[in-house]
Amino acid sequence: MREYLLVFLVAVGTTYLFSGLCRTIAVRTGALATVRNRDVHTYPIPYYGGVAMFGGLAIALFLAVQMPFLGRHASVGYDATAVIWAALIICAIGVLDDKYDLPALVKLGGQVLAAGVAVLGGVRIFWIPLPDRIISLDPATSILITVLFIAVCVNAVNFVDGLDGLAAGVVAIGSGAFFSYSYFLAYEQDFVRATTASLITVATCGIAVGFLFHNYHPAKMFMGDSGAMLLGMLMAMSAISFTGQMDPSVLENTGDLLPALLPILLPLAAIALPLLDLTLAWVRRTWKGQHVFAADKQHLHHRLIARGHSHWGAVLLMWGWSAVFSIGLVVIGLTGTSMAVWGVAAAVVLIGVLTIWPVRSTPYQPVQSTKYPVAPAAHEAGDTDD
Repeated sequence: MREYLLVFLVAVGTTYLFSGLCRTIAVRTGALATVRNRDVHTYPIPYYGGVAMFGGLAIALFLAVQMPFLGRHASVGYDATAVIWAALIICAIGVLDDKYDLPALVKLGGQVLAAGVAVLGGVRIFWIPLPDRIISLDPATSILITVLFIAVCVNAVNFVDGLDGLAAGVVAIGSGAFFSYSYFLAYEQDFVRATTASLITVATCGIAVGFLFHNYHPAKMFMGDSGAMLLGMLMAMSAISFTGQMDPSVLENTGDLLPALLPILLPLAAIALPLLDLTLAWVRRTWKGQHVFAADKQHLHHRLIARGHSHWGAVLLMWGWSAVFSIGLVVIGLTGTSMAVWGVAAAVVLIGVLTIWPVRSTPYQPVQSTKYPVAPAAHEAGDTDD
């Protein structure tokens, strides 16, 4: 646990430091988020937060493979290399998109390329656990499902990246819950505690927290597509590594429904909110006859603000839902008690009431701030990069 804690702290610190440097580079090179009709911010904000997060990830993983406990497991070091290469590609595609606004199909091709690199590095879904059996996948099906899963997760996080601190906070909560479950499951079942899933999730949580210091409202900078797609890929790869490195015979021997389904449910619960937003967006746009990647202002965070919630209020509500989905499932899965179920149910009711409660008779209107000006005028932040 001490080595994982050190990886987390290094990821937080290096991402925080790199963010200031990347913000300066973004300002000098003109890599700014311009104001569009669907945006919440009112003045251009610097990009390249994703570059800072990649730097924090690379240093954290490099440190991990040098440690006496994590470093002596060859699979962890091998997988870490695959993660770095895939992350580098997805981050580079995101940087190009932030700078030149790539067509949706070109960006999707870059996502598939990064997913392919991850697959070549051995990060694949080899089997799918079900309550009564384990389904082993043939190589072709394994590769196809892995690439599809990574692409869905990448776009899900990218879609939810619409308010200051929203995507980073959601991923930090989800990855933190995921790490807790993967680590304590390894401890409980007497598995090797040095796993790729635990390493990726703790590093992902660290870079998300480190970037939040620059991205909370009003934001100094945005993560852009380079950061949102990076976080989505890391969440996908941690889930894939989790199922790939767990012994399926353990699940077969439990005989309980929830433990058998948790390897599937927990990765989905960790990014449940982005996946829900992605699904609703695709259904909404398909129903209207629009392209699935056509941007609009009907995402969940937009609807919360339209109901009158403030910027911070909308972000906190979505953080709360993420915590209920991911942390609640972990608590239920690890304890298996009725008290945990009732506690999660009570939290759902509370967050639900706060979500639908009409806080204002008129929609919230952003108020400009001069705290972190990029130019002579002030700005009000809100990142919308789908």
